Amino acid sequence: MHHNFRLAGLAFVVALFATALIGPGSASAGCSTGGMSPAEVDVCTPTAKAKLLDNGMLVPPKSAPARVKKVIAAANKIRSKPYIYGGGHARWWDRGYDCSGSVSFALHGGKFLESPLPSGPMMDWAEEGEGRWITVYANGGHAYAVIAGFRWDTSGDSGGETGPRWHEELRDNVGFEARHPAGY
Repeated sequence: MHHNFRLAGLAFVVALFATALIGPGSASAGCSTGGMSPAEVDVCTPTAKAKLLDNGMLVPPKSAPARVKKVIAAANKIRSKPYIYGGGHARWWDRGYDCSGSVSFALHGGKFLESPLPSGPMMDWAEEGEGRWITVYANGGHAYAVIAGFRWDTSGDSGGETGPRWHEELRDNVGFEARHPAGY
């Protein structure tokens, strides 16, 4: 009888490791359900990735929630504006945008923000950790977002362009606080 318990224990450990190896690799270590049961929403499931067009517009995946599509649509409206320090903070429609102004504009499109936030206060915005569809990365000097798998950022442009742009390549987020809207 004692031998059967050992075999059952070994089988459980093997099943646990197999589940860990088969599970989604892109889920963050801090992934949580935000108080909802896994049956209600699985925020750890990777999302479908958007598509970046040659003209710099991002096309959301069909499976994206409506509010995520609105965030992407808002960002697309200012995707060719220049970088202007303080841009997008005094008014939503501006001639240019800084880092947090462009992130704020996009989030406002999905009704996640009522007024623009500087990068410092973005460090405490919404929920802690990475989101399923939207993650804002902020520190005291810079803010950017990853939305449906693409980086929305005013830095890292090629060819000398400045201002808010979509980027396929992600960046090192060391030194940044990750925040996300609840459920997204």
